[in-house]
Order: sequence, then structure tokens, then C-alpha cells
Amino acid sequence: MAAEWDAEGRAAARPLLTDYYQATMALGYWRAGRALDPAEFELFFRRCPFGGSFALAAGLRDCMRFLRTFRLLDADVQFLASMLPPDTDPAFFKHLRALDCSGVTVRALPEGSLAFPGVPLLQVSGPLLLVQLLETPLLCLVSYASLVATNAARLRLIAGPDKRLLELGLRRAQGPDGGLTASTYSYLGGFDSSSNVLAGQLRGVPMAGTLAHSFITSFSGNEVPPDPMLAPAAGKGPRVDLVASVNLWLERVCAHLGLGLQEPHLGEQAAFVAYALAFPRAFQGLLDTYSVRRSGLPNFLAVALALGELGYRAVGVRLDSGDLLQQAQEIRRVFRTTATQFQVPWLEAVPIAVSNNIDEEELARLAQEGSEVNVIGIGTSVVTCPQQPSLGCVYKLVSVGGQPRMKLTEDPEKQTLPGSKAAFRLLGSDGSLLMDLLQLAEEPPPQAGQELRVWPRGAQEPCTVRPAQLCEPLPSLSESRAFAQQSLSRLSPAHRRLQSPAVYQVALSEKLRALVDSLSAGGLL
Repeated sequence: MAAEWDAEGRAAARPLLTDYYQATMALGYWRAGRALDPAEFELFFRRCPFGGSFALAAGLRDCMRFLRTFRLLDADVQFLASMLPPDTDPAFFKHLRALDCSGVTVRALPEGSLAFPGVPLLQVSGPLLLVQLLETPLLCLVSYASLVATNAARLRLIAGPDKRLLELGLRRAQGPDGGLTASTYSYLGGFDSSSNVLAGQLRGVPMAGTLAHSFITSFSGNEVPPDPMLAPAAGKGPRVDLVASVNLWLERVCAHLGLGLQEPHLGEQAAFVAYALAFPRAFQGLLDTYSVRRSGLPNFLAVALALGELGYRAVGVRLDSGDLLQQAQEIRRVFRTTATQFQVPWLEAVPIAVSNNIDEEELARLAQEGSEVNVIGIGTSVVTCPQQPSLGCVYKLVSVGGQPRMKLTEDPEKQTLPGSKAAFRLLGSDGSLLMDLLQLAEEPPPQAGQELRVWPRGAQEPCTVRPAQLCEPLPSLSESRAFAQQSLSRLSPAHRRLQSPAVYQVALSEKLRALVDSLSAGGLL
């Protein structure tokens, strides 16, 4: 288990995956004798992404892996020594070499939780020098993971619960680490599977995939399979020459569809047969290499029906060009007429998958009522988050030595909330989300049915609420995915809509509001 954590931790991030000023501040804290001062930072975002009203908290697993394996190696310390002033006290570098996170405490929203502006995703406490060094890697691990999970959740809301969503974005991702993160957290956000094999190996993300046009175009039709014989699915009975069976079925299919036998492409037929021999229980056809109607569809039907005689069932077809919605309608119609013609009812329900630069607008079209599309593959639009490429998380100091700290600034939006805090999610009587409450950690937690006087952020007057309390343990990745979908279902329709949503309320307790007012008026403690 330790070895697994080490490998995962090094894969998540390394201690020097940070900004240079973290090292210079560390030396500054050391020279000031403040390296071990107890401090607390909060990681949060100021605005919901994509113009929506929510985000999904993600990346906690990667943060925990990173923290559990955090250790500056000799080579790391030597490099820092080469960058810092040559007269730096060697004891500083000895201190760096001995650092680990055994004295760091992290409180966090559970993976997959709904998150809202100003509410901490992470609260990190420990020695000042160390928790300052953690800023950049933690931001790096949380920001993109939460962004892509939120993006995936939006796409799931558009698609609805019944369409299967397949993430295909590895080749479009921002490097290998971005690809692994996107595959992991698009699954958390609501996708059903990923084409990313490494995400399957390391993170247990369900894998899925079809085949590429290159596989089909590599065949000319002159190829002879080394062994064209295939045994029945049940394992009993004589083996059948699949090539010969497909040729017989192709004649019948072309006659049914009103096509000439010479129209289907011979190379495509050979490719489908080769794939079927390799995957008789998982045969699927990519239909648009040459012509969907005149080649891809009849070739697929001939192979699928030949397999069907042996007890196998084709698992689907895919379209990657053209009007995907319209073509899916036509393909389903052909499946139904062919199923009736040859008395094979299973053919009617063969899943139809589509891909090809699908964005939110096209996804809504493919998911409309009456669509015959079953599986939707999305790559670029999920992993690159084109509507908003960054979540904009920040990591701010809120207390040192038990004393609150507050950043005032000239921009009210960038002011921070001082002090060590606790966050509570309040529910209305119908179980829907009411608001998030931030209060000082020393305050007693709210109780179900208790009347609370709170200050919604940005409001000039307090209000009174009577909530229930929501607390959830840290779930596994698959549980996080289910938790995320459950959390989204608690949003009201006004908050869930993707265009011009209502703003979700985050409120301060009276004691926290009083502290903010005091520090704003009198300056920092």
C-alpha cells in the first residue's frame, strides 16, 4: 500500500512543482524566526465557472496523495540552494530536507461536493513555512480537477440521465498530467467511461472505446484472415467460416436495402470481419469511413447478422461526421426494418454512438426528445473547458498564531474572510439546498430546526433561516461520482440551469460578520 501511495503521490505532483516565490518566502519566514508559527490557509474560488451557479469540488484525492508523500529530496534542496543567496544559512536547507506533512491538518469538502464562491474547498493548517510551500501545488491539483469535473457535470445535465457519455479527450488534453486529470474527474462529474487506459489502470475509471478510421482504411479487401473460423457463442456446435457467412449475408442485406452488391467497400468489409474475429462478443462498426448508407451500414449489418447466427450480439455503431442526429434517425430506421425482415429483434436496439467536436449546443441537440443517439463521445469540449480555461482558485492566509488575518485590498471582491472557520450546508424543509453558512470555528455548530440569524454575502441586512444540517464522509471515486450526481439533484431548477442561473447564497454568521467589520475598520491585527 505504501508503494502504491508513493507512486500515486509522485504522479500527482512533486514538491518543486511550485512558484519560486514560495521558496523565497520560506527563507524569509526562516530568517524572521517564524517558520514554525501555527498558521491556517483556505483554498477557495471567487466566482462560479462557466457563468453557472455551482462548481464541483475535486482533486482532494490527489492532494492527499501529494501530502502523504511530500518530501524534498537532496537534489531538490541542492537546486534551491543554487537559486537562493549563496550566504544562506545551511541550517535552512537542513530544515527543508527534514520537512514532511505529518504536522499538517487538512479539512476539505468531500470529493464531488457542490462548491460555491468563498466557501473553502480546503482548509490547511500547520507550520507557517510549510503550509506556505504547499500553496502552488495544492492550487494546481484542485483548480483544474474541479473545473473539469464541473464542466463534465454541466454536460451531464444537458445530456440527461439516460445518454451514455464517453470521454475521448486524451489526445486533446494539456499534456499527459492534464489528460489523466481530465479522464479521472470527468468521470467524477458524470461521464460514464473514458478512452484513457492509464486512468483505468491508476484510477479505476471504466474504459470504453471503438476503433479508428485508420484500422478500416488499412484494409484493401484482398486480405485473407489466417483463421476465418469462429465457434458459436455457446461453445457447442461446429465452427463457421465467418468470411463466407458475411458474404452470404451481404447479398441479402444489399437486396433488402436496394443496393448493388458492388457498392459496399471491400476493404471496409474485410476490416469489420477482422475486428469481429478478434472481438466477436464486442463487435462494433465505425460507419462513415466511405459512405454510411452505401457501405458502412450494409457491411456492418452483414457482419452483425453473421455473428448473430452464432449467438453473438453486436454492441454498437459509431458515427464521426455529418449530421449526427439525422443519420442516427436513419440508421435506427434501417435497424428496425432489417430486424423485421430477418426476424432478429435484438438488432432494433443496437446502440448508436456519435462523436465529432461535440459542444454544449450540439449535445443539447443530440439529447433532445426523440433522438436515437445512445452514446455520445466528447473530447475537446470536456478536457479543454473552452468556455473558461481556469477556475481561478486562490489560497489565502486566514490566521497566524491563533490570530485572524484579513486581506483588505483596493478591490472589495478580493477581500478575504478572517479567522479559522467552519462551513455548513443548510437544507430547506423540502431537502433542497438553502445556503452555505460560514462561521468561526469556535462557534457552536447549527442544529436542525434551530433559528439562525445570518448575513448573506454582499447583503446590508441580516436574515433569519431555520435549516437542517448536511454532513457527508469522504467517499471513494465511484461513490464521489454518485455523490456528485446526488448533490446536483438537490439544486433547485433556478440554480441548476446553465444560462443565467440564480445566485446560490453563501452567508456569514453574526460573529464572523462582526469580525470582518472590526478588521475592515481597524486594519489587521
